[in-house]
Amino acid sequence: MERKIYNPIQRDSVTFLQTAADTHGEYTLVEVELADGGGVGLHYHKTYSEKFDCLEGEVQVQLDKVIHTLQPGQSATAAPMINHLFRNRSGKPCKFKVEIRPASRGFEQSLQIAYGLANDGLCKSNGFPKDGLALAWLFSISESNLPGWRSIFEFILRRQAKKAIQKGTDRRLVEKYVKF
Repeated sequence: MERKIYNPIQRDSVTFLQTAADTHGEYTLVEVELADGGGVGLHYHKTYSEKFDCLEGEVQVQLDKVIHTLQPGQSATAAPMINHLFRNRSGKPCKFKVEIRPASRGFEQSLQIAYGLANDGLCKSNGFPKDGLALAWLFSISESNLPGWRSIFEFILRRQAKKAIQKGTDRRLVEKYVKF
């Protein structure tokens, strides 16, 4: 089965090379094809690390306050609790692998659901789901955390994620969009 998903808003794709099920929870491995201008803003994870390995082009990875511009063959790792982001500002597409250790089923599901919502026209132009409960729940299952002053919004997001579960939003999203 094809395990490649595409986001028409961000114009990027993710191929799942190894999932939590494949590795018995040891790691998740994806390959990302990122359009120029794409990326994910500053955040951190408490329970897993993210290793970025550049394959083609160049990708910028910020770890705390230092920006690393990775070329093919270079890598950078965001350990748990380290603020990080990745982005492409090279003027052309780039390709890189991301390894999550230990594996995160929530991370895998959140990508499939977010890209599915984007394909169905259910996201805003910034790529965020139009449904606030879906956004909060995806934020929660991906185990993402906001750094600095932005962390004040986490309380609201976590409360909204619980509401999404109570209303069955989580179950409906998984049933519709999670394929592997």
